[in-house]
Amino acid sequence: MKKNTKLYETVAALMASGKGILAADESDATAGRRLAMVHLRNEAENRQDFRELLFAAQGIEEYLSGVIMYDSSIRSSTDSGIPFPDVLTAKGIVPGIKVDLGTVELHGFKGEVVSQGLDNLAERLVEYYDFGARFAKWRAVITIDDEDTPTDAAITMNAIFLARYAQLAQAAGIVPIVEPEVIYAGDHSLARAEQVTTRTLQILFQTLQNYRVDLEGLILKSSMVLAGDMNPEPSSPEQIANTTLRAFHMSVPYDVGGIVFLSGGQTPKRSTENLNAIAKLGGQPWPITFSYSRAIEEPVLMAWQGKQENIPEAQKMLLHAVKMNSLASLGKYDPNKDNKLKYE
Repeated sequence: MKKNTKLYETVAALMASGKGILAADESDATAGRRLAMVHLRNEAENRQDFRELLFAAQGIEEYLSGVIMYDSSIRSSTDSGIPFPDVLTAKGIVPGIKVDLGTVELHGFKGEVVSQGLDNLAERLVEYYDFGARFAKWRAVITIDDEDTPTDAAITMNAIFLARYAQLAQAAGIVPIVEPEVIYAGDHSLARAEQVTTRTLQILFQTLQNYRVDLEGLILKSSMVLAGDMNPEPSSPEQIANTTLRAFHMSVPYDVGGIVFLSGGQTPKRSTENLNAIAKLGGQPWPITFSYSRAIEEPVLMAWQGKQENIPEAQKMLLHAVKMNSLASLGKYDPNKDNKLKYE
């Protein structure tokens, strides 16, 4: 298979040591639910204001290598008319784009879903490349319900869709991030989460290899292995770190370009502490960092409150959040010295 060195260069830029990827790729509906937390209407102007606050903040390039955008935001601009992808590129931050179109029920499989968006994806990727996107993301949703859910059949269907997306992205010169998110919600144990995560990743990477996706030009975005949020037995960061890395070593080929973590409903501080515990276990076959959304954006949103006069303070909070996660990605985060990521 012909090697695409441009893809490898993008992967290397995204996985730069001490930097992570901001997932500012909420759909307009999800962005609206977040804005509602500070009593703002789900209007294009409010969404644009918040994203400009994020993307234009001075100094974020020290801690962020990439930003994932949604379709409406990659087409949007600052108040002064500078397209958002250009704002990021000028900082040396790689623009990215979410390309799946959400989930639909998988007929015949109660409670299981598959992501849609393959129709016209090739054409969309060409357009996004012209906008400046050099990487993309497709999210699959894997839910743990009982001993029979998820099924291998549903995982496999999602893996095939992820593989087809990855093929199309690489053909367009865009690095694919594949995101099989094992959902945190539930009462499942840490051991059950490990079992499902390992199985999901094994099926995914076997499928990617079957369809000849170039693993060096690809990034995995994964959940940490977590007991369900309603499980009565809390897991320590050290337990989560050991369990997560064990799942990866059982299932992720060593030539994968990198691994980034989603925060997946964890509080900002917990996701940072868990990332730090993983990094403290030392070097791995893959570079590993963060790609958080809520865990970074929520403290910023709370500081902003939709008020112009709060923008400087909100951007300070943003810089603090990405710096703390940068330190955590290096195993250098000290939770005792961090009194800002409080949202427990």
